Amino acid sequence: MYETIKLTKEGRIARLLMNRPDSMNAMNAVMMRELADCFESLHQDKDMQVLIISGNGRAFSAGGDIKAMLDTEKPMEFGPVMEDVSRLARALYTLPQVTIAAVHGAAAGLGFSIALACDYLVAEESSKLAMNFIGIGLVPDGGGHFFMKERVGIPKAKELIWSGQVLKAHDALSKGLIEEVTAEGKALEQAEHYAAQVLRSPVRAKLASKRILHSLKLNELEKVLAMETDEQTQMRQSADHREGIQAFVEKRKPEFKGE
Repeated sequence: MYETIKLTKEGRIARLLMNRPDSMNAMNAVMMRELADCFESLHQDKDMQVLIISGNGRAFSAGGDIKAMLDTEKPMEFGPVMEDVSRLARALYTLPQVTIAAVHGAAAGLGFSIALACDYLVAEESSKLAMNFIGIGLVPDGGGHFFMKERVGIPKAKELIWSGQVLKAHDALSKGLIEEVTAEGKALEQAEHYAAQVLRSPVRAKLASKRILHSLKLNELEKVLAMETDEQTQMRQSADHREGIQAFVEKRKPEFKGE
């Protein structure tokens, strides 16, 4: 059914695996569309009460696929891509399941936005977590501003977004960005353990509380997604973005000029 992700269901648990291991699960246009479609489909599945999201291979997700951005033969269509990014963020935030992110390796950029959007985020102690759009002259998308702000507040969110700082799991835990740190190779196991705990609890009541709390913020998320799309469209045309991409390709430090 999907090219870049795998969705399986067992009992009351759904498991979504991002499946581009050769690219560290970097998100191309196909993956962004498939994630949005998958999250939207889960809204119709009343039998599922928990969703575990993980990544195949060496990482949870390295974020947007920069190589795809640079492909001149098949250029990424930015408008439809941003529409899918907004769709996946909106659908994930409003899912009628308890959502658990099991992070190993890197969770960067849009990959980190998706992890932060989950109800419970467990990361292995060696994980590298970063809202690092700034490194290529872009702003967070996929609701990154909203999810970061919800977890740590506006001043700390600005600091982390502006710095593009790469955090180890214990640092992220101390800042309130994640719920749990686990040992190397144990994120998925711990996510399964938490899922089992959830299913032994009055999960319908928990989901009702989620629905109430998230509905209060949905209009705000919608505004953030619209603004992220507008600003990202402008940033994509900036000289700093072109320099950031070129520096990434050439594996050198970018020289930004604020243009």
